[in-house]
Amino acid sequence: MAIEIERKFLLRGQSWRRHVHATQSLAQGYLGGDRSSVRVRIDGTEARLNIKAKVRGSARLEFEYAIPMADAKVMLHELAGAEVIKTRHLVRHGEHLWELDEFAGANSGLLVAEIELDDADEAFELPDWLGREVTEEERFYNAALVHAPFCNWIDRAAIMEELAC
Repeated sequence: MAIEIERKFLLRGQSWRRHVHATQSLAQGYLGGDRSSVRVRIDGTEARLNIKAKVRGSARLEFEYAIPMADAKVMLHELAGAEVIKTRHLVRHGEHLWELDEFAGANSGLLVAEIELDDADEAFELPDWLGREVTEEERFYNAALVHAPFCNWIDRAAIMEELAC
């Protein structure tokens, strides 16, 4: 059994772009459930099924498995419905790897940084390109963005202003 410990932040400005060392294009959809989030993700030539407990906060149960690409495509297009499309940029800062998600489609304009930790109390360096922490705000979870995309948020303009600083 695995526990994911992840913190989320908004990204500010564009200075983070000069630190990117790898980029991935991701398409993912969610298969539903009240107590868990079941995600199908296609990342280039790899496909994975991910199951996470639906709880708010930085720590939650997580399971992930490789699946055949053909199965992933059927699940994504026939079972998931709406998709989250994003480009993930990888940036190493201090001792940690940051995943910076630049969303497209209905979530275009949203920029979120994530860091996975080994312990909930683990210390880490905060890069100057981070904005406010949104770990506790469920609407920033990818599973929530499928059903309530960024383009429909009433405070979208205010968040875009935060991202531009």
